Amino acid sequence: MLAILTIVALCTRFYKINEPDEVVFDEVHFGKFASYYIRGTYFFDVHPPLAKMMLGAMGYFIGYDGHFLFENIGDNYITNNVPYIGLRALPAFLGAMTVPIVYMTMREAGYPVITCALAGFFITFDNMLVTQTRLILLDSMLVFFMVCSIYSYVRFYKTRNNPFSARWWAWLLATGVSIALTTSVKMVGLFTVATVGVAVVWDLWVLLDIRRRLTMQEFMNHFWARALGLIVLPAVIYLFWFYVHFAVLTRSGPGDDFMSTEFQETLLGNTMADGLFIKYGDNITIRHKDTAVYLHSHPHNYPRVYDDGRISSAGQQVTGYAHADPNNVWHVASGDPNDSKTGQEVKHKDVIRLLHVTTSSWLLAHDVASPTMTTNEEITTYSTEEDGSRYNETTFQIMLESGGNKLRTMASTFKLIHVDTKVAIWTHSQKLPDWGFEQQEVNGNKNIIQKSTLWWSDNIEGTDPAEVQAEEVKPVKKRSFFLKFIELQGKMFSHNAGLTGKHPYQSQPIEWPFLTKGISFWTQDSTRKQIYLLGNPLGMWIAAGSLAVIVGVAGADILSRRRGFYPLDQGVQKRFYYATGFFFVGWALHYFPFFLMGRALFLHHYMPAQVFSYIILAAVHAFMFTEGVDGPISEPGPEVRPRRLQRAVVPALAYISAAVLAAIHLGSFLYFAPLSYGTSALDVPALARRKLLPQWEFHFAK
Repeated sequence: MLAILTIVALCTRFYKINEPDEVVFDEVHFGKFASYYIRGTYFFDVHPPLAKMMLGAMGYFIGYDGHFLFENIGDNYITNNVPYIGLRALPAFLGAMTVPIVYMTMREAGYPVITCALAGFFITFDNMLVTQTRLILLDSMLVFFMVCSIYSYVRFYKTRNNPFSARWWAWLLATGVSIALTTSVKMVGLFTVATVGVAVVWDLWVLLDIRRRLTMQEFMNHFWARALGLIVLPAVIYLFWFYVHFAVLTRSGPGDDFMSTEFQETLLGNTMADGLFIKYGDNITIRHKDTAVYLHSHPHNYPRVYDDGRISSAGQQVTGYAHADPNNVWHVASGDPNDSKTGQEVKHKDVIRLLHVTTSSWLLAHDVASPTMTTNEEITTYSTEEDGSRYNETTFQIMLESGGNKLRTMASTFKLIHVDTKVAIWTHSQKLPDWGFEQQEVNGNKNIIQKSTLWWSDNIEGTDPAEVQAEEVKPVKKRSFFLKFIELQGKMFSHNAGLTGKHPYQSQPIEWPFLTKGISFWTQDSTRKQIYLLGNPLGMWIAAGSLAVIVGVAGADILSRRRGFYPLDQGVQKRFYYATGFFFVGWALHYFPFFLMGRALFLHHYMPAQVFSYIILAAVHAFMFTEGVDGPISEPGPEVRPRRLQRAVVPALAYISAAVLAAIHLGSFLYFAPLSYGTSALDVPALARRKLLPQWEFHFAK
């Protein structure tokens, strides 16, 4: 049975894996990252590096040179000479291997063969698991390492009566390695850590029972062994993959802008190391870090009265302009009227003034509302021909955020804090009306902590090339691995939390078990083929029902026992709570945390929980249709290999019901397979028949 399921799983994943021969959905990201690894070019991603490095290594071993950058969905692999089948083969193989691991997990948990086969069958013929694992994506690795973690922990738990034996240590360490690999693929691997953690805490609680006759020293030995195997070892492995990540990606690349100046200076070819120190008296250009526009002014004024009736100062406009222009140049002057400091280097916390060169006017902030935001201050300029009564309104303190203690072109990011009113010079993507030539508004932001108030200087006007050559040649700098690791972790978390933009195919966690919305992965207009990500509708809906059964049975059992009734046999009850309950905890911990996330979410985020739901469905079938089999989890005892498990008498009804479930699941899979594989086109009536829910947005359906 194990061999048959494995072969069938391989067939479902590798069936016409060469189609489509175009970039599909998020292959634009993860295929590109594999190319960057082969090139050694630094990039930034919100996920840990392991799965992307695996794809890069796969490409390297099959002779791929990383020349293709997967720019657009629909780009042709064959035309661009990309060995895409080899790249897809890795996630497809691991996706197929998930099936035998699940089968063996159920078998080790003491379930009969029919139950194990059902769990493997459900996963083999789930449309989402098939689609997602036969493309250049990360979820195949995530789910594979997750089920390896669960399998390893079940094997470890079975050795509990032989603590500290070689086999006990082997499976403890295997669990630690597996959860480390899971977390090293995606941060949601922490949900797997939590699943194992709950089981470990329960296990330690049981060991603490005085009836176990363990001394406190013996208990602490158990505690420290688990801490070593399940905390220290995974942490070291997690760090190791980032060490490899930094060691491979040594060249400047598209990920530079996400990192600090100090980080960027460790990369070959990065321009940060070429920056010149800015001195008082220099004429410079200043750019906004987030939107890259220049700080700009021109001889045009704000309107005296805005469209909403508000009054402005009618001063000279200060805007954000996207193109190089003489009006982008500012002269750096000292904020101290008694000391010009000409020729001295500008340092952190210096007070400066900025003179707009072409209009001879000083940058100024004052307590007048900005054109588009009444809460922020207007930024304007103040002519040098006027009297000096507004001198204090033209002074700004420069606060360096990176690049050392002195202001440098390219290398330093800084804030300009108005000395008088304590606002930061800021711009945002909103455009001014026609009177502002549709350039970006620049205003004074009271939230000076906000990261979007950062600027940098890219050029010193009139710099003599000989002076640049005379500057000391700056070699690539070294930086502590732990400083780079901590910085990257912070960027990953903050950027992930910031993925709040709307997407037409995003969905909410409450929708996932019921499959109310899918994702369009790929379409081809010429052939009318498409890939639309859906789970197996009937299988997922039945699995969702099995989750309700678990809650209902547990609630009824607890209430009954409270009143002195014992409806479940002791062996059945133990299996229900220790095995099925463990899998239910795994489902819950891989599902409910998504309700707390503010970022955009998609159906494929349900994949790990979906695997648990199919395991639970098989377990519920066993609970309903087979006798309880005394297995190694239901009762304490020495480890027993599956072939030595006591064979149970499985009622004929169990086989019949299993066959019915399998037939429903397989039929549903085959019915939606054309949308899962994208290998054949469906006409409009066929698409209409498959549109079971109105939210499913199939292409070519009208």
